[in-house]
Amino acid sequence: MSEKVVVIYSGGMDSYTVLNKALKSGYEVYALSFNYGQRHVKELEVARQACDELGVAHKIVDISAINQLIGGSSLTDDIEVPEGHYEEESMKSTVVPNRNMILLSLAVGYAVSLKASKVFYGAHSGDHAIYPDCRPEFVKKMDDVCRIANYEEIEIVCPYLNSSKIEILTDGLKMGLDYSKTWTCYNGREKACGKCGACQERLEAFTLNQASDPLSYE
Repeated sequence: MSEKVVVIYSGGMDSYTVLNKALKSGYEVYALSFNYGQRHVKELEVARQACDELGVAHKIVDISAINQLIGGSSLTDDIEVPEGHYEEESMKSTVVPNRNMILLSLAVGYAVSLKASKVFYGAHSGDHAIYPDCRPEFVKKMDDVCRIANYEEIEIVCPYLNSSKIEILTDGLKMGLDYSKTWTCYNGREKACGKCGACQERLEAFTLNQASDPLSYE
């Protein structure tokens, strides 16, 4: 019997790569997506479609009520999404307070109930400058806590923690992944905007891999 794992799956290209990496490693994967009140649910629709096609067990959990407690992010509040690269100071407005600690805690609870051994999520080195809950020291501390928070030890796994988005895409392309099955843009319109930090980093990754992004841009 395969080892069970939970993958926090946003529908974006990083978590899509993590999801497929876990599948190709032989794990029995349970994908978990969250509606935490983000600006749009397009990425969740994309996540559902991808899991249906892959035959992966998938839950989308509505935790949008937490927005009564955590606010001030351009991803959840009526604040304009900044344009520009992730390295720019303005991108700090996209930080959702304590998001990954909350999502990881819920995913660990799900893992315990499934008798799964690991929770995967897609933090990578490109996130380190802006997102405190994607930095190696955070991941290490969360892993320590999640190994002792229950009678069952749950490991936190970030396969691309020290990799750039460029390197994640390189790995995904080697796996033959179809990135038209993903959504990255912070805006949930018909086409990706091409201007927000998420789009710019994605486009940069495709350019440096000498590949074409299958998504359409405004």
